[in-house]
Amino acid sequence: MAYRDLREFIDRLESEGELRRIKVPVDPELEIAEITDRVSKQFGPALLFENVQGSGIPLLINAFGSSRRTNIALETPTLDDLAQRVSELLELKAPEGLLDKIRMLPRLADLASFFPRTVSSGPCQEVVETSAPSLAAFPIIKCWPADAGRYITMGCVFTRNPLTARRNCGMYRLQVFDERTLGMHWQIHKHGAWHYREGEAKRQRIEVCIAIGADPATVFSAIVPLPDDIDEMIFAGFIRRKPVDMVKCRTVDLEAPASAEIVLEGYVEPHERRLEGPFGDHTGFYSLEGEFPVFHLTAVTYRRDPIYQTTIVGRPPMEDCHMGKAVERIFLPVIRKQLPEIVDIELPWAGIFHNLVVVSIRKRYPGHARKIMNAIWGLGQMMFSKVIIVVDEDVNVHDPQEVAWKALNHIDPERDTQFVLGPVDQLDHSARLENFGSKMGVDATRKWPSEGFNRPWPDEIRMSPQVVEKVSRRWKEYGL
Repeated sequence: MAYRDLREFIDRLESEGELRRIKVPVDPELEIAEITDRVSKQFGPALLFENVQGSGIPLLINAFGSSRRTNIALETPTLDDLAQRVSELLELKAPEGLLDKIRMLPRLADLASFFPRTVSSGPCQEVVETSAPSLAAFPIIKCWPADAGRYITMGCVFTRNPLTARRNCGMYRLQVFDERTLGMHWQIHKHGAWHYREGEAKRQRIEVCIAIGADPATVFSAIVPLPDDIDEMIFAGFIRRKPVDMVKCRTVDLEAPASAEIVLEGYVEPHERRLEGPFGDHTGFYSLEGEFPVFHLTAVTYRRDPIYQTTIVGRPPMEDCHMGKAVERIFLPVIRKQLPEIVDIELPWAGIFHNLVVVSIRKRYPGHARKIMNAIWGLGQMMFSKVIIVVDEDVNVHDPQEVAWKALNHIDPERDTQFVLGPVDQLDHSARLENFGSKMGVDATRKWPSEGFNRPWPDEIRMSPQVVEKVSRRWKEYGL
C-alpha cells in the first residue's frame, strides 16, 4: 500500500526501528547539521527533532539515509525489484493486431492509474495564510559555518513550462533572504531554469509552488533525471502504484501534493537576480556565490501541526548518497534500453555521482569502449560525467579494489585515455569556466589485435579448482 503522506512513512520507520526522536532543545543553526552529519557517517537512523529552538514545528532529517530506509521509502524489497518494474514498463510495444490490442488493455489501464489526479481539497491547506505569509515559523536550518544563511534543502519545486504549460518538479536549494523571499538556485541545466529563461524571453513571471514534506515517493521523484517536461508526478504514481493527489494552489495557477505538510506559493520575476551562496554542497566543498532568481512568497499553506522535512549535504556519505544510488539502480534499465551492451554501472559516492562513472560492457568490436563513453556523455544529466572508466563484462563495477586492479593492469595511459570538452556541472569548482570544461574517458577493457594490440593478453592467475575444493574441505585441519 502506498504511503498516504509523510506521517505514515514516519510511523513505518519508527515501527522498523529506523527512527529516533530527539526531545531535548536543539539549535537550527549548525547544531542539527552536526548531529545529523555524525549519524549519517555511521549510517544511523532517521531523526525527528521535536524541540527546535525558535519554532514549535518538529523537523525530520536523514529519512532516506540508508539503503534499507530508501527501500522502505520506495516500498520495494530491493532497488533491483523496482528496476525490474521499470524494465518491464520499457518493454511495452505498440500492439500490431486486434488480439494484441485486447491483451494490451489491462497494461494500459495500469499505466493510466499512475497519472496524478486533481482533488478539491487536501490536508496541505488545513491552514492558509495569504494576507501576510511568512517563513519565520519554520525550523529552517543553517548547515555549515560559511553558508550564506539558512536554506530549505528538501522542497519539491513545481513550475510550468510557459510554452507548453507542462508541469515540472525539481529539487533545488533555497536560501532564505528574509521572511518573504528566497534565493532560487536554478542551475543553468535544470528544467526549472529552462522554464525561467523561457519566461524571461516573454517578459513574464514564472509561478512557483514549493511542497515540503510530501510522501516519500513524491519527494524522491523530484530528484530523478526524467526527460524534458515528463511529469515527475507520473513517475511518483508509478513508484507508489497509486496516483498522487494534487490540489490547486490558492494564489498561483499550479497544483501541489494534497498530502504535503507545507506548501509555499509564489513567483519569480524575469531578470531579477540576487547574490546567492556560498553553500556547503554535496561535493564536500562550498559552492561559490552567484546571481540567481528571487522567489517572492504569496501564500503559505500547511497541515495543522506540520512536520518540516529537510536534509544536509556535504562530504559523503550523506543522505543524498542513498537517494543517488537509488536513481542509479532504477534507471539502469533505461540506459540499457539505449545501450544494450552495457552490463552494469557504478557511480561511486566519492565521485559524488558525476565525477566518476564505472561501466562494464560486452565488448563486440574495436573501439567499442570509446563508443560507450561518447554515448554516455550524450545521455541527459550523464553529460556531466567527468571521468568514465569502461571495463569488460567480467569486472564487478561495485568492487573498487577489483576495478582499480583490472583497470590499472589493462591500460596504456597514452593509448587508452581520451579527452573531450563539453558541459560540466555548475558546481564543478575545478572547471576552467563555469559550466564548461573537459572530461576524460579511460578504455580499461582487454585490447584486441584489431585495436592494434598484437602481443598475447595474459590470463588471470587462478588456482586449480580441485585444489581449492581440497583446501576448503580440509580447512579446519590446518588450525587456521
